[in-house]
Amino acid sequence: MEYFIIIICLICILIILKYIFGYNVRKIKQVAENTELDGIAKKYPNNIEMCKEYLEMLNNTNVKIEEDKTATSSLYIGISNKIVISDVKESFTRIQTIAHECLHSIQDKKIIYFNFIYSNIYIVYFLVISILAIFKLLPYKMMFLTILIMGGLIYYFVRSYLENDAMIKARFLAKAYMEQKKLSTQEEINEMVHGFDNLNDIGIKSTNYILLLNLIIEIIIFCVICIIR
Repeated sequence: MEYFIIIICLICILIILKYIFGYNVRKIKQVAENTELDGIAKKYPNNIEMCKEYLEMLNNTNVKIEEDKTATSSLYIGISNKIVISDVKESFTRIQTIAHECLHSIQDKKIIYFNFIYSNIYIVYFLVISILAIFKLLPYKMMFLTILIMGGLIYYFVRSYLENDAMIKARFLAKAYMEQKKLSTQEEINEMVHGFDNLNDIGIKSTNYILLLNLIIEIIIFCVICIIR
């Protein structure tokens, strides 16, 4: 019975937070689609060159850079100190996205490494207790569920800090980069920054919601396993 109550409470939390954060995938895509800003962004170098120039601005040129045409999103891999850039050439969002990943590369390495190691341990923990529960080999399920929730909250707070820090600063780095390059008029730069602000207004809240959504889904999955097994 307690697992049913937990599931219902978590679903209610997701619904409430979805309303509060205004999470809407369609709206995010609409804000990211702006042909006028896309045209301005075409003036700037290709993704690899832009990434190198950002890293020079940040005095951090020892980062490996790779462009992956199959990747759905760009990311910074802290353990190998590498930025993987997705094949996004047409959208104006690339200017801020690349800045975002470059900013990850200068974040506190203790936090970066902790996030990488801890997130993998957390995933393994979730898989192990789920498998043991399926085969009825897990005693004290509520205790392991409590550990899962507490561990998930630690993961959420660390990951959300890293993402929020990079997302907030990326807007300013992108603006400084465009002003330094002098490939656009100040009016065009202001239009681009306004586009970034609109995107971030939705994107930052959505990122935090998705991180919490993934955590809650794992907890719900474990609760369902405990119910049926």
